[in-house]
Amino acid sequence: MRWGTAAAVAAAAVGAGVAVLVIGRRASERMVRPSEARGRAAGPVLVQALAPGRVTFTRSPESTRPGRWAVEWGDNGHAVVDEILHSDERGVTRRLARADRGTLTPGTAVRFTPRVHLGDPTGALGLPFTETTAAGELGAFPAWYVDGRRGTWVVLIHGAGADRQQTLPVLPLLDRLGLPALAVTYRGDAGAPASPDGLGHFGETEWRDVEAAVRLALDSGAGRIILYGWSVGATIALQTAARSAWASSISGLILDSPVLDLPATARRGAARAGFRGAAAELGALAAEGRTGVDLADFARIADGTDLRVPTLVLHGPDDPVAPWQAAARLAGRRSDVVGLQPVPGGDHAALWNADPARYEEHLRRWLTPLL
Repeated sequence: MRWGTAAAVAAAAVGAGVAVLVIGRRASERMVRPSEARGRAAGPVLVQALAPGRVTFTRSPESTRPGRWAVEWGDNGHAVVDEILHSDERGVTRRLARADRGTLTPGTAVRFTPRVHLGDPTGALGLPFTETTAAGELGAFPAWYVDGRRGTWVVLIHGAGADRQQTLPVLPLLDRLGLPALAVTYRGDAGAPASPDGLGHFGETEWRDVEAAVRLALDSGAGRIILYGWSVGATIALQTAARSAWASSISGLILDSPVLDLPATARRGAARAGFRGAAAELGALAAEGRTGVDLADFARIADGTDLRVPTLVLHGPDDPVAPWQAAARLAGRRSDVVGLQPVPGGDHAALWNADPARYEEHLRRWLTPLL
């Protein structure tokens, strides 16, 4: 082979390698930078008609979801809809539970989101709360504290792409049960210290920020701790229970839509960002490589090897992000401590929305023996 031809082949190979790296990096961006996914929602859906206490939308997978959902539009429009009153091929009419901000009119393009409650516990729910901070290795991590009469505290951990508002729907139940609640932040959240490399690490580093919140609770009088997390927040709860020096104070775990199969979730994340086939695979590999997650250790924790306390797993059989099979495997391997509760029709980390009353009843029954 002539030198010119060899050089051309080498250049082509280098170029292909660079292209692979670029595609993988682009496909992984939304997964390793959770803030990139914040505020995103499916849509749009059009408003067709309005009447007192009801609104009709174009038919779509979003507008036909059961349960209670927010619809958002423009810069700050926000309303809440629940019961489906009528549905056919022309449109879907739902009960309008409340209109918080903005004005809905026929032709408005809206997005369905799980964010039924906005703001803080007082503004959204009328619950008194205190702003506090947990002292972590990177600095001060803001938290909401809602007081309660019992000695067991619930530490609430939102998922990636969300914030503390994700915890709001369950606060009224915890308040009725007398359980103090601490809704926490971790690195990369608004108002919290940034991750040193600017990336999320699927709980690999974030668990130490939640451990700081556990220390805060114990220093403030908590006798026992229940960790309650959504999505990656549920994974962080598992890792905290497995790794923390204060794990002996943790008496239970509630895991809503936990991410337990990281490669599968990374592939699905790349696909949801618009990458398919080989590009999705590259995105998953890039996400794993960029964050430095120890996949063997992650899998060990996700399989429940270190579980020592009662654990409730709430999961949707059709979860588009975190495979149901991984939750079923955890429950099968650790049936001595893990109870798996399927939530049919529930979207990822939005299981409460699918049927609020049933979801809260599952929580109440599971929590009562731990009070």
